[in-house]
Amino acid sequence: MNGKNVDRLQGELPKIGIRPVIDGRRGGIRESLEDVTWQMAESVATFLTESLRYPNGQPVQCILADTCIGGVTEAAQTAEKFSRNGVGLTITVTPSWCYPTETMDQDPHMPKAIWGFNGTERPGAVYLAAAQAAHNQKGLPVFTIYGQHVQDMDDTTIPEDVQEKLVQFAKAGLVVAGIRGKSYLSIGSVSMGIAGCIIDGDFFQNYLGMRNEYVDMSELIRRVNLNIYDREEYERALEWVKRFCPEGRDVNPEHLQRSREQKDQDWEFVVKMALIARDLMVGNPNLSPLGFGEEALGHNAIAAGFQGQRAWTDYFPNGDFMEAILTSSFDWNGIREPYVFATENDSLNAVTMLFGQFLTQRAQIFADVRTYWSPEAIQRVTGESLTGLASGGMIHLSNSGAATLDGTGCQRVDGKPAMKPFWEITEEEVEKCLEATRWCPAVDFFRGGGFSSQFVTEGNMPVTMARINLVKGLGPVLQLAEGYTAEVPEEIQHILTERTNPTWPTTWFVPNLTGTGAFKDVYSVMCHWGSNHCALSYGHIGGDLITLASMFRIPVSMHNVPEERMFRPSAWSAFGESDPVGADYRACATYGPLYK
Repeated sequence: MNGKNVDRLQGELPKIGIRPVIDGRRGGIRESLEDVTWQMAESVATFLTESLRYPNGQPVQCILADTCIGGVTEAAQTAEKFSRNGVGLTITVTPSWCYPTETMDQDPHMPKAIWGFNGTERPGAVYLAAAQAAHNQKGLPVFTIYGQHVQDMDDTTIPEDVQEKLVQFAKAGLVVAGIRGKSYLSIGSVSMGIAGCIIDGDFFQNYLGMRNEYVDMSELIRRVNLNIYDREEYERALEWVKRFCPEGRDVNPEHLQRSREQKDQDWEFVVKMALIARDLMVGNPNLSPLGFGEEALGHNAIAAGFQGQRAWTDYFPNGDFMEAILTSSFDWNGIREPYVFATENDSLNAVTMLFGQFLTQRAQIFADVRTYWSPEAIQRVTGESLTGLASGGMIHLSNSGAATLDGTGCQRVDGKPAMKPFWEITEEEVEKCLEATRWCPAVDFFRGGGFSSQFVTEGNMPVTMARINLVKGLGPVLQLAEGYTAEVPEEIQHILTERTNPTWPTTWFVPNLTGTGAFKDVYSVMCHWGSNHCALSYGHIGGDLITLASMFRIPVSMHNVPEERMFRPSAWSAFGESDPVGADYRACATYGPLYK
Protein backbone atom coordinates (compact mmCIF):
# COMPACT_ATOMS: atom_id res chain seq x y z
CA MET A 1 0.00 0.00 0.00
CA ASN A 2 3.01 2.32 0.24
CA GLY A 3 2.59 5.21 -2.15
CA LYS A 4 5.13 7.50 -3.71
CA ASN A 5 4.94 10.91 -2.11
CA VAL A 6 5.72 13.80 -4.41
CA ASP A 7 5.95 17.55 -4.04
CA ARG A 8 2.44 18.78 -4.78
CA LEU A 9 2.88 22.49 -5.13
CA GLN A 10 4.83 24.83 -7.31
CA GLY A 11 8.02 26.44 -6.04
CA GLU A 12 10.89 25.28 -3.88
CA LEU A 13 10.62 24.15 -0.32
CA PRO A 14 11.78 26.98 1.97
CA LYS A 15 15.25 26.69 3.40
CA ILE A 16 16.78 27.97 6.63
CA GLY A 17 19.54 30.52 6.16
CA ILE A 18 22.40 30.31 8.68
CA ARG A 19 24.29 33.58 9.16
CA PRO A 20 27.63 33.40 11.04
CA VAL A 21 28.48 36.96 12.13
CA ILE A 22 31.83 38.16 13.42
CA ASP A 23 33.81 41.21 14.48
CA GLY A 24 34.34 43.30 11.35
CA ARG A 25 37.93 44.26 12.08
CA ARG A 26 40.33 42.49 9.77
CA GLY A 27 43.43 40.93 11.24
CA GLY A 28 44.00 38.99 14.42
CA ILE A 29 40.61 39.43 16.09
CA ARG A 30 38.57 38.29 13.11
CA GLU A 31 40.90 35.48 12.07
CA SER A 32 40.98 34.06 15.58
CA LEU A 33 37.20 33.85 15.62
CA GLU A 34 36.43 32.64 12.12
CA ASP A 35 36.90 28.93 12.79
CA VAL A 36 34.80 28.81 15.95
CA THR A 37 32.09 30.99 14.38
CA TRP A 38 31.92 28.79 11.31
CA GLN A 39 31.82 25.65 13.45
CA MET A 40 28.93 27.17 15.40
CA ALA A 41 27.02 27.79 12.16
CA GLU A 42 27.70 24.31 10.82
CA SER A 43 26.59 22.76 14.10
CA VAL A 44 23.26 24.58 13.90
CA ALA A 45 22.76 23.58 10.27
CA THR A 46 23.53 19.93 10.98
CA PHE A 47 21.31 19.88 14.06
CA LEU A 48 18.30 21.35 12.26
CA THR A 49 18.70 19.10 9.21
CA GLU A 50 18.80 16.05 11.47
CA SER A 51 15.92 17.25 13.67
CA LEU A 52 13.32 18.64 11.24
CA ARG A 53 11.47 17.53 8.14
CA TYR A 54 9.24 19.20 5.60
CA PRO A 55 5.60 18.07 5.39
CA ASN A 56 6.57 15.79 2.49
CA GLY A 57 9.02 13.91 4.73
CA GLN A 58 12.27 15.28 3.30
CA PRO A 59 14.91 16.60 5.74
CA VAL A 60 14.91 20.37 6.13
CA GLN A 61 17.67 22.08 4.17
CA CYS A 62 19.94 24.79 5.54
CA ILE A 63 21.96 27.27 3.48
CA LEU A 64 25.10 28.79 4.98
CA ALA A 65 26.48 32.18 4.06
CA ASP A 66 29.58 31.96 1.86
CA THR A 67 31.67 33.73 4.48
CA CYS A 68 31.43 34.97 8.02
CA ILE A 69 29.59 38.31 8.04
CA GLY A 70 31.62 41.16 9.47
CA GLY A 71 29.99 44.12 7.77
CA VAL A 72 27.33 45.42 5.43
CA THR A 73 28.93 44.15 2.20
CA GLU A 74 29.05 40.56 3.41
CA ALA A 75 25.53 40.94 4.83
CA ALA A 76 24.29 42.07 1.40
CA GLN A 77 26.11 39.23 -0.35
CA THR A 78 24.52 36.76 2.03
CA ALA A 79 21.05 38.21 1.52
CA GLU A 80 21.48 37.90 -2.23
CA LYS A 81 22.59 34.27 -1.91
CA PHE A 82 19.68 33.47 0.34
CA SER A 83 17.25 35.04 -2.12
CA ARG A 84 18.64 32.91 -4.98
CA ASN A 85 18.41 29.74 -2.92
CA GLY A 86 14.87 30.04 -1.55
CA VAL A 87 15.69 30.84 2.07
CA GLY A 88 12.52 31.60 4.05
CA LEU A 89 13.89 32.29 7.55
CA THR A 90 17.27 33.09 9.05
CA ILE A 91 19.23 32.20 12.16
CA THR A 92 22.23 34.37 13.03
CA VAL A 93 24.94 32.85 15.23
CA THR A 94 27.98 34.36 16.89
CA PRO A 95 30.35 33.72 19.79
CA SER A 96 31.61 37.29 19.90
CA TRP A 97 30.93 40.98 19.57
CA CYS A 98 29.89 42.15 16.10
CA TYR A 99 28.45 45.33 14.60
CA PRO A 100 24.66 44.93 14.83
CA THR A 101 23.27 47.35 12.26
CA GLU A 102 25.97 46.36 9.78
CA THR A 103 25.47 42.60 10.08
CA MET A 104 21.76 42.11 10.81
CA ASP A 105 19.17 40.60 8.48
CA GLN A 106 16.83 43.45 7.49
CA ASP A 107 14.28 41.57 5.37
CA PRO A 108 10.96 42.63 6.98
CA HIS A 109 9.13 39.45 5.90
CA MET A 110 11.77 36.95 6.99
CA PRO A 111 11.34 35.36 10.45
CA LYS A 112 14.66 35.80 12.20
CA ALA A 113 16.45 34.56 15.30
CA ILE A 114 19.86 35.15 16.86
CA TRP A 115 21.85 32.71 18.98
CA GLY A 116 24.41 34.60 21.00
CA PHE A 117 26.92 32.18 22.51
CA ASN A 118 27.12 32.27 26.31
CA GLY A 119 30.86 32.35 26.85
CA THR A 120 33.25 34.49 28.85
CA GLU A 121 36.18 34.63 26.42
CA ARG A 122 34.22 36.73 23.91
CA PRO A 123 31.04 38.78 24.46
CA GLY A 124 28.50 36.93 22.28
CA ALA A 125 25.84 37.93 24.77
CA VAL A 126 26.74 41.58 24.32
CA TYR A 127 26.20 41.31 20.57
CA LEU A 128 22.91 39.52 21.16
CA ALA A 129 21.67 42.32 23.39
CA ALA A 130 22.84 45.05 21.03
CA ALA A 131 21.43 43.30 17.96
CA GLN A 132 18.12 42.79 19.76
CA ALA A 133 17.98 46.51 20.51
CA ALA A 134 18.75 47.32 16.87
CA HIS A 135 16.00 45.05 15.58
CA ASN A 136 13.48 46.44 18.02
CA GLN A 137 14.39 50.03 17.22
CA LYS A 138 13.98 49.34 13.50
CA GLY A 139 10.68 47.49 13.96
CA LEU A 140 12.04 44.10 12.91
CA PRO A 141 10.95 41.54 15.53
CA VAL A 142 13.65 39.00 16.34
CA PHE A 143 13.74 35.87 18.50
CA THR A 144 16.74 35.86 20.83
CA ILE A 145 18.41 32.65 22.01
CA TYR A 146 20.89 32.58 24.86
CA GLY A 147 21.98 29.44 26.69
CA GLN A 148 21.49 29.35 30.44
CA HIS A 149 24.98 28.05 31.23
CA VAL A 150 28.41 29.42 30.32
CA GLN A 151 30.32 27.34 27.74
CA ASP A 152 33.98 27.25 26.82
CA MET A 153 34.90 28.94 23.56
CA ASP A 154 35.99 25.67 21.92
CA ASP A 155 32.79 23.85 22.93
CA THR A 156 30.94 23.12 19.67
CA THR A 157 27.95 21.41 21.27
CA ILE A 158 24.51 23.03 21.30
CA PRO A 159 23.03 23.09 24.83
CA GLU A 160 19.66 21.43 25.27
CA ASP A 161 17.86 24.67 26.11
CA VAL A 162 19.31 26.28 22.99
CA GLN A 163 18.26 23.28 20.91
CA GLU A 164 14.68 23.64 22.12
CA LYS A 165 14.54 27.29 21.11
CA LEU A 166 16.16 26.64 17.73
CA VAL A 167 13.61 23.94 16.92
CA GLN A 168 10.65 25.98 18.16
CA PHE A 169 11.70 28.97 16.08
CA ALA A 170 12.57 26.94 12.99
CA LYS A 171 9.31 24.95 13.02
CA ALA A 172 7.23 28.11 13.12
CA GLY A 173 9.40 29.96 10.61
CA LEU A 174 9.08 27.11 8.13
CA VAL A 175 5.28 27.41 8.35
CA VAL A 176 5.48 31.12 7.56
CA ALA A 177 7.76 30.52 4.58
CA GLY A 178 6.00 27.34 3.46
CA ILE A 179 2.55 28.83 2.97
CA ARG A 180 3.65 32.16 1.50
CA GLY A 181 2.44 32.49 -2.09
CA LYS A 182 0.21 29.40 -1.92
CA SER A 183 -3.58 29.36 -2.28
CA TYR A 184 -6.67 28.56 -0.28
CA LEU A 185 -9.23 27.06 -2.65
CA SER A 186 -12.87 27.72 -1.81
CA ILE A 187 -15.11 25.13 -3.45
CA GLY A 188 -18.52 26.73 -3.15
CA SER A 189 -19.46 29.56 -0.84
CA VAL A 190 -20.95 29.93 2.65
CA SER A 191 -22.34 26.82 4.29
CA MET A 192 -25.46 27.27 6.42
CA GLY A 193 -24.55 30.81 7.45
CA ILE A 194 -21.25 29.82 9.12
CA ALA A 195 -19.11 32.97 9.31
CA GLY A 196 -15.84 31.07 8.99
CA CYS A 197 -16.88 30.27 5.41
CA ILE A 198 -16.88 33.98 4.52
CA ILE A 199 -13.49 34.29 2.87
CA ASP A 200 -11.61 37.30 4.22
CA GLY A 201 -9.13 38.05 1.47
CA ASP A 202 -7.34 40.68 3.54
CA PHE A 203 -6.63 38.14 6.26
CA PHE A 204 -5.16 35.63 3.81
CA GLN A 205 -3.15 38.24 1.91
CA ASN A 206 -1.94 40.54 4.69
CA TYR A 207 -1.38 38.06 7.48
CA LEU A 208 -0.48 34.84 5.66
CA GLY A 209 0.81 35.99 2.28
CA MET A 210 -1.62 33.61 0.53
CA ARG A 211 -3.92 33.87 -2.47
CA ASN A 212 -7.61 33.04 -2.56
CA GLU A 213 -8.98 30.86 -5.34
CA TYR A 214 -12.66 30.17 -5.94
CA VAL A 215 -14.50 27.39 -7.77
CA ASP A 216 -18.25 26.86 -7.89
CA MET A 217 -19.43 23.44 -6.72
CA SER A 218 -20.86 22.91 -10.20
CA GLU A 219 -17.28 22.32 -11.34
CA LEU A 220 -17.40 18.93 -9.61
CA ILE A 221 -20.52 18.01 -11.58
CA ARG A 222 -18.91 19.14 -14.83
CA ARG A 223 -15.91 16.95 -14.20
CA VAL A 224 -18.03 13.98 -13.14
CA ASN A 225 -20.28 14.22 -16.22
CA LEU A 226 -17.42 14.82 -18.65
CA ASN A 227 -15.14 12.21 -17.07
CA ILE A 228 -12.45 14.78 -16.24
CA TYR A 229 -10.48 12.60 -13.86
CA ASP A 230 -7.94 9.80 -14.13
CA ARG A 231 -10.17 6.87 -15.14
CA GLU A 232 -7.55 4.22 -14.31
CA GLU A 233 -7.05 5.69 -10.84
CA TYR A 234 -10.80 5.85 -10.36
CA GLU A 235 -11.23 2.13 -11.03
CA ARG A 236 -8.37 1.36 -8.66
CA ALA A 237 -9.79 3.69 -5.99
CA LEU A 238 -13.27 2.19 -6.23
CA GLU A 239 -11.90 -1.33 -5.85
CA TRP A 240 -9.88 -0.21 -2.81
CA VAL A 241 -12.98 1.35 -1.25
CA LYS A 242 -15.00 -1.83 -1.75
CA ARG A 243 -12.26 -3.78 0.00
CA PHE A 244 -11.30 -1.46 2.86
CA CYS A 245 -14.29 0.79 3.58
CA PRO A 246 -17.07 -1.34 5.12
CA GLU A 247 -20.49 0.19 5.50
CA GLY A 248 -21.97 0.81 8.94
CA ARG A 249 -25.46 1.25 10.35
CA ASP A 250 -28.21 2.85 8.34
CA VAL A 251 -30.14 4.78 10.99
CA ASN A 252 -32.57 6.43 8.58
CA PRO A 253 -36.28 5.68 8.74
CA GLU A 254 -37.14 2.87 6.37
CA HIS A 255 -38.95 5.13 3.92
CA LEU A 256 -35.82 7.32 3.60
CA GLN A 257 -33.28 4.53 3.22
CA ARG A 258 -31.62 4.31 -0.16
CA SER A 259 -31.65 1.11 -2.17
CA ARG A 260 -28.56 -1.03 -2.66
CA GLU A 261 -28.32 0.26 -6.21
CA GLN A 262 -28.47 3.87 -5.02
CA LYS A 263 -25.79 3.24 -2.39
CA ASP A 264 -23.50 1.66 -4.97
CA GLN A 265 -24.00 4.69 -7.19
CA ASP A 266 -23.26 6.94 -4.22
CA TRP A 267 -19.93 5.18 -3.67
CA GLU A 268 -18.97 5.69 -7.30
CA PHE A 269 -19.90 9.35 -7.05
CA VAL A 270 -18.07 10.16 -3.78
CA VAL A 271 -14.90 8.44 -4.98
CA LYS A 272 -14.96 10.67 -8.07
CA MET A 273 -15.53 13.68 -5.79
CA ALA A 274 -12.36 12.86 -3.86
CA LEU A 275 -10.28 12.54 -7.02
CA ILE A 276 -11.67 15.75 -8.49
CA ALA A 277 -11.24 17.82 -5.32
CA ARG A 278 -7.61 16.76 -5.07
CA ASP A 279 -7.06 17.61 -8.74
CA LEU A 280 -8.66 21.02 -8.20
CA MET A 281 -6.21 21.69 -5.38
CA VAL A 282 -2.89 20.53 -6.80
CA GLY A 283 -3.52 19.49 -10.39
CA ASN A 284 -2.94 16.14 -12.07
CA PRO A 285 -0.58 15.68 -15.04
CA ASN A 286 -2.55 12.60 -16.12
CA LEU A 287 -5.38 14.88 -17.25
CA SER A 288 -3.31 16.49 -20.00
CA PRO A 289 -3.23 13.43 -22.29
CA LEU A 290 -7.02 13.33 -21.96
CA GLY A 291 -7.21 16.81 -23.48
CA PHE A 292 -7.68 18.75 -20.25
CA GLY A 293 -4.51 20.82 -20.02
CA GLU A 294 -5.99 23.63 -17.94
CA GLU A 295 -7.56 21.23 -15.44
CA ALA A 296 -4.22 19.45 -15.11
CA LEU A 297 -2.69 22.55 -13.51
CA GLY A 298 -4.88 22.83 -10.42
CA HIS A 299 -4.95 25.92 -8.19
CA ASN A 300 -1.65 25.55 -6.28
CA ALA A 301 -3.81 25.17 -3.17
CA ILE A 302 -2.13 24.21 0.07
CA ALA A 303 -5.56 24.06 1.71
CA ALA A 304 -9.16 23.95 0.54
CA GLY A 305 -12.72 23.74 1.76
CA PHE A 306 -16.02 22.41 0.42
CA GLN A 307 -19.33 24.19 1.10
CA GLY A 308 -21.55 21.13 0.73
CA GLN A 309 -24.55 21.99 2.88
CA ARG A 310 -27.11 22.68 1.75
CA ALA A 311 -26.97 23.66 -1.90
CA TRP A 312 -25.04 20.45 -2.66
CA THR A 313 -26.25 17.93 -0.11
CA ASP A 314 -29.93 18.51 -0.76
CA TYR A 315 -29.43 16.87 -4.15
CA PHE A 316 -25.99 15.18 -4.41
CA PRO A 317 -24.14 12.76 -2.10
CA ASN A 318 -22.38 14.57 0.73
CA GLY A 319 -18.68 15.40 0.90
CA ASP A 320 -17.85 13.40 4.03
CA PHE A 321 -15.90 10.64 2.26
CA MET A 322 -13.99 13.17 0.17
CA GLU A 323 -13.08 15.25 3.22
CA ALA A 324 -12.18 12.30 5.44
CA ILE A 325 -10.01 10.48 2.91
CA LEU A 326 -8.18 13.59 1.69
CA THR A 327 -7.25 14.60 5.24
CA SER A 328 -6.03 11.06 6.03
CA SER A 329 -2.44 9.88 5.59
CA PHE A 330 -3.37 7.08 3.20
CA ASP A 331 -5.69 6.12 0.37
CA TRP A 332 -5.74 3.81 -2.67
CA ASN A 333 -2.33 5.20 -3.70
CA GLY A 334 -0.76 4.15 -0.41
CA ILE A 335 0.63 6.01 2.58
CA ARG A 336 1.09 9.66 1.70
CA GLU A 337 1.10 13.22 3.00
CA PRO A 338 -2.41 14.25 4.14
CA TYR A 339 -4.20 17.18 2.54
CA VAL A 340 -5.74 20.09 4.44
CA PHE A 341 -9.39 20.09 3.47
CA ALA A 342 -12.07 21.80 5.55
CA THR A 343 -15.64 20.70 6.01
CA GLU A 344 -18.31 23.32 5.23
CA ASN A 345 -15.62 25.52 3.65
CA ASP A 346 -14.61 26.86 7.07
CA SER A 347 -11.53 28.68 5.86
CA LEU A 348 -10.48 29.76 9.36
CA ASN A 349 -10.50 26.19 10.58
CA ALA A 350 -8.59 25.22 7.43
CA VAL A 351 -5.87 27.72 8.32
CA THR A 352 -5.72 26.35 11.86
CA MET A 353 -5.43 22.82 10.45
CA LEU A 354 -2.69 24.06 8.12
CA PHE A 355 -0.73 25.47 11.06
CA GLY A 356 -1.06 22.23 12.99
CA GLN A 357 -0.14 20.01 10.07
CA PHE A 358 2.97 22.03 9.17
CA LEU A 359 4.12 22.13 12.79
CA THR A 360 3.60 18.42 13.44
CA GLN A 361 3.67 16.79 9.97
CA ARG A 362 0.58 14.90 11.14
CA ALA A 363 -3.02 14.75 9.91
CA GLN A 364 -5.49 17.09 11.62
CA ILE A 365 -8.95 16.31 13.00
CA PHE A 366 -11.72 18.69 11.90
CA ALA A 367 -14.56 18.67 14.42
CA ASP A 368 -17.50 20.50 15.92
CA VAL A 369 -16.97 21.64 19.48
CA ARG A 370 -20.30 20.07 20.09
CA THR A 371 -21.23 19.43 23.71
CA TYR A 372 -19.93 19.84 27.25
CA TRP A 373 -20.87 16.81 29.30
CA SER A 374 -20.75 17.56 33.02
CA PRO A 375 -20.31 14.70 35.53
CA GLU A 376 -23.83 15.41 36.74
CA ALA A 377 -25.32 15.22 33.24
CA ILE A 378 -23.48 11.99 32.47
CA GLN A 379 -24.76 10.47 35.71
CA ARG A 380 -28.31 11.59 34.98
CA VAL A 381 -28.36 10.29 31.40
CA THR A 382 -26.40 7.07 31.78
CA GLY A 383 -26.72 6.21 35.46
CA GLU A 384 -22.94 5.89 35.56
CA SER A 385 -20.00 8.08 36.61
CA LEU A 386 -16.70 8.54 34.81
CA THR A 387 -13.34 8.20 36.48
CA GLY A 388 -9.85 9.26 35.47
CA LEU A 389 -9.34 12.03 32.92
CA ALA A 390 -13.04 12.63 32.29
CA SER A 391 -14.14 12.62 35.93
CA GLY A 392 -14.53 16.42 35.86
CA GLY A 393 -16.44 16.46 32.59
CA MET A 394 -15.48 16.32 28.94
CA ILE A 395 -16.12 17.96 25.57
CA HIS A 396 -17.65 15.98 22.73
CA LEU A 397 -15.84 16.74 19.47
CA SER A 398 -17.77 15.47 16.46
CA ASN A 399 -18.72 16.56 12.96
CA SER A 400 -20.69 15.03 10.12
CA GLY A 401 -18.41 12.11 9.34
CA ALA A 402 -15.57 14.10 7.80
CA ALA A 403 -12.70 13.59 10.26
CA THR A 404 -9.35 12.15 9.20
CA LEU A 405 -9.11 8.39 9.70
CA ASP A 406 -5.80 8.96 11.50
CA GLY A 407 -8.06 10.31 14.23
CA THR A 408 -9.02 6.77 15.22
CA GLY A 409 -5.81 6.72 17.27
CA CYS A 410 -4.96 3.26 15.90
CA GLN A 411 -1.36 4.22 15.19
CA ARG A 412 1.19 3.68 17.94
CA VAL A 413 4.13 5.52 19.51
CA ASP A 414 5.84 3.55 22.29
CA GLY A 415 2.81 1.29 22.34
CA LYS A 416 0.38 4.15 23.02
CA PRO A 417 -2.39 5.53 20.75
CA ALA A 418 -1.04 8.19 18.41
CA MET A 419 -1.21 10.02 15.11
CA LYS A 420 2.12 9.84 13.29
CA PRO A 421 3.89 11.53 10.36
CA PHE A 422 2.98 9.60 7.25
CA TRP A 423 6.51 8.29 6.73
CA GLU A 424 6.39 6.54 10.13
CA ILE A 425 2.99 4.89 9.60
CA THR A 426 3.04 1.14 8.95
CA GLU A 427 0.81 -0.92 6.70
CA GLU A 428 -0.59 -2.65 9.79
CA GLU A 429 -1.55 0.71 11.31
CA VAL A 430 -3.33 1.75 8.12
CA GLU A 431 -5.35 -1.44 8.18
CA LYS A 432 -6.27 -0.89 11.83
CA CYS A 433 -7.44 2.67 11.10
CA LEU A 434 -9.60 1.36 8.28
CA GLU A 435 -10.94 -1.53 10.37
CA ALA A 436 -11.88 0.89 13.15
CA THR A 437 -13.94 3.00 10.73
CA ARG A 438 -17.43 2.31 9.43
CA TRP A 439 -19.03 4.25 6.60
CA CYS A 440 -22.62 4.87 7.57
CA PRO A 441 -25.25 5.94 5.04
CA ALA A 442 -25.75 9.68 5.51
CA VAL A 443 -28.54 10.75 7.84
CA ASP A 444 -31.83 12.01 6.51
CA PHE A 445 -30.99 15.71 6.29
CA PHE A 446 -28.36 14.81 3.67
CA ARG A 447 -31.10 14.29 1.11
CA GLY A 448 -28.64 13.44 -1.65
CA GLY A 449 -27.18 10.47 0.18
CA GLY A 450 -23.52 9.67 0.68
CA PHE A 451 -21.60 8.16 3.58
CA SER A 452 -20.11 9.42 6.85
CA SER A 453 -17.05 8.05 8.62
CA GLN A 454 -17.88 6.68 12.06
CA PHE A 455 -15.27 5.86 14.69
CA VAL A 456 -14.33 6.66 18.28
CA THR A 457 -10.88 8.11 18.97
CA GLU A 458 -8.82 6.03 21.36
CA GLY A 459 -8.17 7.63 24.74
CA ASN A 460 -5.08 9.04 26.46
CA MET A 461 -3.60 10.75 23.40
CA PRO A 462 -1.99 14.15 24.06
CA VAL A 463 -3.73 16.63 21.77
CA THR A 464 -4.10 20.37 21.21
CA MET A 465 -7.42 21.92 20.21
CA ALA A 466 -7.04 25.21 18.34
CA ARG A 467 -8.97 27.75 16.31
CA ILE A 468 -8.44 31.11 14.59
CA ASN A 469 -11.34 33.56 14.85
CA LEU A 470 -11.87 36.94 13.21
CA VAL A 471 -13.14 39.75 15.43
CA LYS A 472 -14.27 43.02 13.84
CA GLY A 473 -12.05 45.90 14.93
CA LEU A 474 -9.44 43.49 16.26
CA GLY A 475 -8.64 41.10 13.43
CA PRO A 476 -7.58 37.46 13.78
CA VAL A 477 -7.04 35.89 17.19
CA LEU A 478 -5.86 32.39 18.03
CA GLN A 479 -7.18 30.28 20.88
CA LEU A 480 -5.91 26.88 21.94
CA ALA A 481 -6.29 24.27 24.64
CA GLU A 482 -3.84 21.46 25.34
CA GLY A 483 -5.29 18.29 26.82
CA TYR A 484 -5.96 14.60 26.22
CA THR A 485 -8.47 12.36 24.53
CA ALA A 486 -10.54 10.46 27.08
CA GLU A 487 -11.30 6.76 27.27
CA VAL A 488 -15.02 6.34 27.88
CA PRO A 489 -16.60 2.97 28.75
CA GLU A 490 -18.55 1.56 25.82
CA GLU A 491 -21.89 1.47 27.61
CA ILE A 492 -21.65 5.19 28.51
CA GLN A 493 -20.31 6.13 25.11
CA HIS A 494 -23.13 4.34 23.32
CA ILE A 495 -25.78 6.27 25.22
CA LEU A 496 -24.08 9.64 24.67
CA THR A 497 -23.39 9.20 20.95
CA GLU A 498 -26.89 7.89 20.27
CA ARG A 499 -28.20 11.20 21.60
CA THR A 500 -26.06 13.12 19.08
CA ASN A 501 -25.49 11.09 15.94
CA PRO A 502 -24.28 7.48 15.94
CA THR A 503 -23.02 7.73 12.34
CA TRP A 504 -20.34 10.35 13.00
CA PRO A 505 -16.82 10.18 14.44
CA THR A 506 -16.41 10.97 18.13
CA THR A 507 -13.46 12.34 20.08
CA TRP A 508 -13.83 12.89 23.82
CA PHE A 509 -11.57 15.79 24.82
CA VAL A 510 -10.45 16.86 28.29
CA PRO A 511 -8.35 20.07 28.47
CA ASN A 512 -5.52 20.55 30.95
CA LEU A 513 -6.88 22.85 33.65
CA THR A 514 -5.09 25.68 35.45
CA GLY A 515 -7.80 26.53 37.94
CA THR A 516 -8.23 30.09 36.68
CA GLY A 517 -9.92 32.00 33.86
CA ALA A 518 -10.93 30.06 30.78
CA PHE A 519 -9.23 26.97 32.22
CA LYS A 520 -10.87 27.05 35.62
CA ASP A 521 -12.80 23.92 34.63
CA VAL A 522 -13.87 22.01 31.50
CA TYR A 523 -17.15 23.93 31.32
CA SER A 524 -15.24 27.25 31.12
CA VAL A 525 -13.18 26.01 28.19
CA MET A 526 -16.34 25.20 26.28
CA CYS A 527 -17.90 28.56 27.19
CA HIS A 528 -14.85 30.52 26.02
CA TRP A 529 -14.50 28.72 22.68
CA GLY A 530 -15.03 31.24 19.88
CA SER A 531 -16.63 29.11 17.16
CA ASN A 532 -18.52 25.91 16.43
CA HIS A 533 -15.43 24.29 14.90
CA CYS A 534 -11.89 23.39 15.99
CA ALA A 535 -8.80 21.68 14.64
CA LEU A 536 -7.27 18.95 16.79
CA SER A 537 -3.54 18.17 16.55
CA TYR A 538 -1.67 15.26 18.05
CA GLY A 539 0.72 16.38 20.79
CA HIS A 540 0.96 19.39 23.03
CA ILE A 541 1.94 21.99 20.45
CA GLY A 542 0.56 25.09 22.14
CA GLY A 543 4.02 26.62 22.54
CA ASP A 544 4.75 26.17 18.84
CA LEU A 545 1.40 27.69 17.90
CA ILE A 546 2.08 30.73 20.12
CA THR A 547 5.49 31.22 18.49
CA LEU A 548 3.93 30.94 15.03
CA ALA A 549 1.11 33.35 15.87
CA SER A 550 3.62 35.98 16.95
CA MET A 551 5.39 35.72 13.60
CA PHE A 552 2.12 36.47 11.82
CA ARG A 553 1.23 39.16 14.45
CA ILE A 554 -1.87 37.22 15.51
CA PRO A 555 -2.57 37.60 19.25
CA VAL A 556 -3.46 34.56 21.35
CA SER A 557 -6.70 35.10 23.26
CA MET A 558 -6.80 31.86 25.22
CA HIS A 559 -4.24 29.17 26.07
CA ASN A 560 -3.05 26.89 28.85
CA VAL A 561 0.64 26.70 27.93
CA PRO A 562 3.17 27.02 30.78
CA GLU A 563 5.33 30.15 30.64
CA GLU A 564 8.56 28.20 30.15
CA ARG A 565 7.31 26.83 26.82
CA MET A 566 6.33 30.17 25.32
CA PHE A 567 8.77 31.81 22.89
CA ARG A 568 8.02 35.14 21.23
CA PRO A 569 10.16 37.92 19.74
CA SER A 570 12.15 39.82 22.34
CA ALA A 571 10.25 43.06 21.67
CA TRP A 572 7.05 41.58 23.10
CA SER A 573 8.34 42.06 26.67
CA ALA A 574 8.71 45.80 26.02
CA PHE A 575 4.95 45.99 25.63
CA GLY A 576 4.39 44.90 29.23
CA GLU A 577 6.45 42.06 30.67
CA SER A 578 4.18 41.64 33.69
CA ASP A 579 1.10 41.37 31.44
CA PRO A 580 2.04 38.88 28.70
CA VAL A 581 -1.49 38.54 27.28
CA GLY A 582 -1.94 42.29 26.98
CA ALA A 583 1.61 42.69 25.70
CA ASP A 584 0.88 40.18 22.93
CA TYR A 585 -2.17 42.18 21.82
CA ARG A 586 -0.30 45.48 21.94
CA ALA A 587 2.72 44.15 20.05
CA CYS A 588 0.59 42.57 17.33
CA ALA A 589 -1.40 45.78 16.93
CA THR A 590 1.75 47.90 16.78
CA TYR A 591 3.59 45.80 14.18
CA GLY A 592 0.49 44.93 12.18
CA PRO A 593 0.06 42.05 9.71
CA LEU A 594 3.30 40.54 8.44
CA TYR A 595 2.68 41.38 4.76
CA LYS A 596 0.73 44.62 4.95
